[in-house]
Amino acid sequence: MEYEDQINQAMDPKYECLLFDLDDTLYPLTSGISSEVTKNIQEYMIKKLGIKDNVPELCVSLYKHYGTTMAGLKAIGYNFEYDDFHSFVHGRLPYAMLKPDPVLRNLLLSIPIRKIIFTNADKNHAARVLNRLGLEDCFEGIICFETLNPINKENPSAADDIKPDTAIVDINGYCSAVLDSELKLPSTPVVCKPFENAFEQVFKIAKINPQKTAT
Repeated sequence: MEYEDQINQAMDPKYECLLFDLDDTLYPLTSGISSEVTKNIQEYMIKKLGIKDNVPELCVSLYKHYGTTMAGLKAIGYNFEYDDFHSFVHGRLPYAMLKPDPVLRNLLLSIPIRKIIFTNADKNHAARVLNRLGLEDCFEGIICFETLNPINKENPSAADDIKPDTAIVDINGYCSAVLDSELKLPSTPVVCKPFENAFEQVFKIAKINPQKTAT
């Protein structure tokens, strides 16, 4: 599993911090949670945003270009509440599919360096996952969606529903155009992995030396 490689790196004395991803890292892909997340995202796109065509393909394209489907939806013009998205996507997950992992817990507690979670998911999801795994006290802190995307006037979470006159970009057509030209995809207001600016903020917030951090 990915966390085993991270732990082996952490044993090297040159490292002072271990930065963990959450989903499909602290628990296996075979748990089924990931597929439930994908299903809920696609249902949100259909039921809440009224997207009718090529939803699975659009979901993959947005994830590929923007790091998360949410970030991509914001970029191409959809206006929705962050909390509403997270509630629909994560709030309905069957967390009972996750089981305590005492072996991982003991291993984490045995590592004498800083350990921090960095996830694109919201804080409630992160807390519930760690609780189900029995790992809630194994980490110094959690850097999540709300950490990098605080509610403010420039980046409101409580947005109005999508407006009829909002210009929505055809991401599939736009991506094809980008391949044949110097056009750039529209930017997103969402800060998230795997992009450099997200990691830069994490290093600053947690006072991490990136040269002494294993990810």
